[in-house]
Amino acid sequence: MNWISNYVRPTINSLFSRREVPENLWTKCGECGTMLFHREMAENLNVCGSCGHHMAITARARFKALFDGGVFVEIKVPDALADPLHFRDQKKYPDRLKAAQKASGEKEAMLVAEGEIGRTPIIAAAQDFSFMAGSMGMHVGNAIIAAAERAVKRKLPLVLFSAAGGARMQEGILSLMQMPRTTIAVQMLKEAGLPYIVVLTHPTTGGVTASYAMLGDVQIAEPNALICFAGPRVIEQTIREKLPEGFQRAEYLLDHGMLDRVTPRGKMRDELITIVRMLTGQSPVITGDLPGPAAPVAPEPEASAPAATPTGKA
Repeated sequence: MNWISNYVRPTINSLFSRREVPENLWTKCGECGTMLFHREMAENLNVCGSCGHHMAITARARFKALFDGGVFVEIKVPDALADPLHFRDQKKYPDRLKAAQKASGEKEAMLVAEGEIGRTPIIAAAQDFSFMAGSMGMHVGNAIIAAAERAVKRKLPLVLFSAAGGARMQEGILSLMQMPRTTIAVQMLKEAGLPYIVVLTHPTTGGVTASYAMLGDVQIAEPNALICFAGPRVIEQTIREKLPEGFQRAEYLLDHGMLDRVTPRGKMRDELITIVRMLTGQSPVITGDLPGPAAPVAPEPEASAPAATPTGKA
C-alpha cells in the first residue's frame, strides 16, 4: 500500500461518489411487491395504488384525513398506572413503553379527538397499531371511557377505529378487565340514544374483537382486514382442518352477516358522513361547499418523527 492507495484514491472516490438514497423514500407493498414512493403513498392514505392493499396508518394521520380541514381537538385521557405488575420479559415494561413512544411519537395506543366531518360534530377514537401492536391495556380502556363520556356530555356520535393484536400481556388480568369496562362505556352511549359506529381495520383480534370492536350500531371494515378472536393458524392447528379461502377476512365476515359494509379507506370519510348524518336525523345530502380533509403531507426523508397536526387540548 502507498500514498496513492491510502490517500489519493479515497479522496477521488469521496468527490465523485453518489449521494446515498435515504431508505424511507420507498415502501414495498406487502401484497403485490410494488415499490411505492413515500409521498404518493401518503397522498393515497397508505393504500397501494397497484393492488389496493391497505397498509397501516397512524391514528393521527387517519384523523387528519377524516376531519374537516384536518382540524380536531385532542381529548385528554386519564393516565393509567405505569407498571402495575412490575412485569419483565426480555425487557422491563416501562422500557418497552418508552421504546414504543419513541418509535410511534404517541403517548399510548389510542387517540381520542373531537371535530367535524361534513360539518357534523363527532367524537372519534382510533387505535395505533404501531404502538405495541395497538394492544388493549388500561390506557385504551380509559380512552374509550373518556370518549364515551365526552360523547354523552356533548350528545355526539362516537366513531371508533379498531386496530389491535388483542390484550396487552404486560398488564395481565388488568388488560382483560378492560373488556367489561369498555362494554359498559358502549352501553352508556346506547342508553343515551347516541350512535356508535365501529370501523374495523387490519388487524382487529383477541379481546378487542370480543368487546367494544363488535358492539357498534354500524359495523364497517376496510378491505381484507383480519377480524377474529383466535387467528386462523391457531384454529387450523386445533381442528386439524383446512379453513375456507378468505376465512376471517372482512369480505368473508360481510358475506356471513357479521359486518354491514366493507369500504375502501379513500371512501371511508364520505361513507361516515352519510351514516352519521342519517343516524342523527339529518339529511345525508349536504348543500353548499363541503370542507374537505387536510391534504396529506409525507414526512421528509430525514425526519424521524411524524409531522405535527393542528390540535389543541380539551
